[in-house]
Amino acid sequence: MKTITDRARIEEVFARGTVVEAFPSKEALIDELVNGKRLKVYIGLDPTSTALHLGHAKNLIFLEELRRLGHEVIVLFGDFTAMIGDPSDKSATRKQLTPEEVKRNVSDWLRQVKPIVDFENKENPAKLMYNSEWLSKLTFAEVLDIASNFTVQQMIERDMFQKRIKEGNPIHLHEFMYPLMQGYDSVAMDVNAELCGTDQIFNALAGRTLLKRLKNKDKFVIALNLIANPKTGELMSKSNGTGVFIDQSANELFGALMALPDPMIEPLFVNCTRIPLSDKESLMAKGPREAKAVVAADIVKRFHGESAAKEAVTVFEKTFAKGGVPDDILEISLSKDGVLVDVLIKAGVVPSKTEWRRLIGDGAVKTADDKKIDDPAWRPQGEVVLKVGKRRFVKVKLV
Repeated sequence: MKTITDRARIEEVFARGTVVEAFPSKEALIDELVNGKRLKVYIGLDPTSTALHLGHAKNLIFLEELRRLGHEVIVLFGDFTAMIGDPSDKSATRKQLTPEEVKRNVSDWLRQVKPIVDFENKENPAKLMYNSEWLSKLTFAEVLDIASNFTVQQMIERDMFQKRIKEGNPIHLHEFMYPLMQGYDSVAMDVNAELCGTDQIFNALAGRTLLKRLKNKDKFVIALNLIANPKTGELMSKSNGTGVFIDQSANELFGALMALPDPMIEPLFVNCTRIPLSDKESLMAKGPREAKAVVAADIVKRFHGESAAKEAVTVFEKTFAKGGVPDDILEISLSKDGVLVDVLIKAGVVPSKTEWRRLIGDGAVKTADDKKIDDPAWRPQGEVVLKVGKRRFVKVKLV
């Protein structure tokens, strides 16, 4: 397939994806694209969780842009590596998932990402692969051969391991295997480039090392920014309750975007919309609320279609902007022995008990008649409508 080599278009794709780093260099990568070489590019997805926010989505949107330029793109699910778990900077080792759990998570991932990655394109569809196809077949001798390309010193240089060492927390031997296995993905698929977030550069570079040593082939590593509040540096995060998650109805997604702090408008405009970059200055001049509404509508359109996006704008104006309660309010049931926060977490209203306590402490949980809830263990005495945060409503029914 012929690739699109227009430098201006390629550079705009890189600007919208916010390529922070590229190895060996961003200039060398752009030159390769301009010269017309068709690259095989992959992104690895970790199906240990199905809570996908716009930070995940932006990288897939960038991958889709490369596909539209004519390049071969692969969405790789780390179904095998998910059973190891990428080491984190937390004190505890990550939970290892069962094959059944991984399979369920992969299915949910696919359902959520299909609106932004074209797997059905007749001429150049995105490809779907699973690393269990090769990792599960490696012999112990082959694993040892892969491991011989790295030193223990290289492994413990990883920042998350350094943090564990300083805090006196254990590092388990199997955790060293994760970057090796992820690195071998590049060898097995014989790729030209890997797309990742800046938090995955260590693993991606392991793949660059292995591909060079085992196949004498260079691989580009394309590291994209993580979406963060430019004023506070706070990242989109499930555990911090700061992500805008894509598995929401059009109305909920629009409301969640409108509830974001104003400084988030610009990074979302650049990374998650395809409104022309030349429109940014005039859009921002309209003021935060209007600019945010335009950005929110464009993002909702990408996931739910244009008619749903228009309806979401109408619903928002009719309810939230005028102090009302939405017609399609989420309803949850609370049994006589149930705990309200547990039911809210299960329904996706709040991400964690920590976030629930924070919302209570900030006075951000109220009944529909504006009465503040000040006790995290509060329990309604009858049916009640709660406003959680700025934009989320839920009807609680006792059963």
